[in-house]
Amino acid sequence: MGFNCVRLTWPTFLVTNASYSSLTVEQSFQRLNLTESLAGIRANNPAVVDLKLIDAFKAVVSSLGENNVMVILDNHVSKPGWCCDNSDGNGFFGDGYFEPDVWVDGLTKMATMFAGVPHVVGMSLRNELRGPRQNSNDWYKYMQRGAEAVHAANPRVLVILSGLSFDNDLAFLNSRQVSLSFARKAAFEVHWYSFSNGQEWAAGNPNELHVAVNASSSSSSGSGSGGGMLCLDVGADGQSVVTSPCRCLSADNSCDPESQWFKLVSSTRSVAANSMLAELPVKLVSSKIRSL
Repeated sequence: MGFNCVRLTWPTFLVTNASYSSLTVEQSFQRLNLTESLAGIRANNPAVVDLKLIDAFKAVVSSLGENNVMVILDNHVSKPGWCCDNSDGNGFFGDGYFEPDVWVDGLTKMATMFAGVPHVVGMSLRNELRGPRQNSNDWYKYMQRGAEAVHAANPRVLVILSGLSFDNDLAFLNSRQVSLSFARKAAFEVHWYSFSNGQEWAAGNPNELHVAVNASSSSSSGSGSGGGMLCLDVGADGQSVVTSPCRCLSADNSCDPESQWFKLVSSTRSVAANSMLAELPVKLVSSKIRSL
């Protein structure tokens, strides 16, 4: 398929709540009555059926590395379940399942667990913050705390921060930058799907829409927020991650907002040195650039 990086999701309770972490793959799928899916796992990956969930997660990360694929660990929710809704209890700090101290503990445990794994190159602190409790003051308070916790546990990974309103909004960064003890390894992610602007992406010209969204009050350029929108590639030395701004190029008919999150772009700069990231496998494809 040509990609070289996977955003692998995990729930906080996987590492903080024994009622989940003690389950095997089989028990978890049976609990959810996913009998057909369990049968598929038995047929194709029988070795993981009896593993505890966290051990199965480690096995997936290991397999990705063996196939020369980088991994970004994405804290998707706290309580495992379908995502995402304004009232699902997983949306913002202080929601029913989203206790900040437990979240930081989970980030620390996950960062520590994979600190020695070279192909784990980044950690996304939380997917699509949202809901009636969301506000920028708490965003700064807790996202900065989470970022520092990840950095302390694993100084080599990129730290990725998402915005508000289902990660459609980073505009608040225009007036106040994040304050972190580390530099040159923080990145911001934005989630714009075809449905994020109603039917505009499906019916309009993606290049023109990208320009409009980029200029809107809900977006924020990386230059003004202490970081950049992240595209990943392995440098020619095999030991650094190359980044470049992500955009739909003009007169480019291959940008399909209905079917892809990312866009191939040319690499312009390398911002990750050996001191920041563990050595990456030399065999990783260096011609493919992917955005988050």
